[in-house]
Amino acid sequence: MSDDQLKAYPIPSVKRLPLYLRFLHKLKAQQREVVSCTRIAESLDLVPVQVRKDLAMTGVVGRPKVGYEVPVLIDAIEDFLGWKNASDAFLVGAGSLGAALLGYEGFRDSGLNIVAAFDTNPKKIGTEIHGREVLPWEKFHDLVQRMHVHIGVLAVPGEVAQDVTTEMVMAGIRAIWNFTPVKIEVPDNVIVEDVRLTASLAVLTSRLRQELGARS
Repeated sequence: MSDDQLKAYPIPSVKRLPLYLRFLHKLKAQQREVVSCTRIAESLDLVPVQVRKDLAMTGVVGRPKVGYEVPVLIDAIEDFLGWKNASDAFLVGAGSLGAALLGYEGFRDSGLNIVAAFDTNPKKIGTEIHGREVLPWEKFHDLVQRMHVHIGVLAVPGEVAQDVTTEMVMAGIRAIWNFTPVKIEVPDNVIVEDVRLTASLAVLTSRLRQELGARS
């Protein structure tokens, strides 16, 4: 599925598909062959109608009073998300956060393969982090072109995020996974997905305070 087609679907629905996928893999490991929308909804604390609408995006139709074939539904979701074939990516910024991202093996299960990291720090260049070589930033443009890489993972300090982003786009990167606290500006034909770690933490701590306050 193309990026433009994926954009046409509701983002909340797209974000729920990996939740369904994890649940389906658990069922597959338990040798369950079919599953209903109701079962999925109950297990994930969702509404059956919403689950049915979300799954309809993949083109799979469940059988009345039977449900969905688990292997078929897994295949359809992975195909819809583009996870059946790994997409190569370059990571920019091999600091603490970048190193942690390089060490997360779950990305491969989601179809993302970070093949190399780039940095400007001479102490990091030439080293390996979790089996990936840290290359000098100066080589980024050439390697993007030669290896036809379209995904960039941005893990640089906030003060240089926009400058690095501009260079990534000029090199040919079409999608940026932004782990910086900065809202980056890109052309309309470039996709950006922001990961706001501090915002997520703020939600967590505020909910915890409310819960503790309610108990007291």
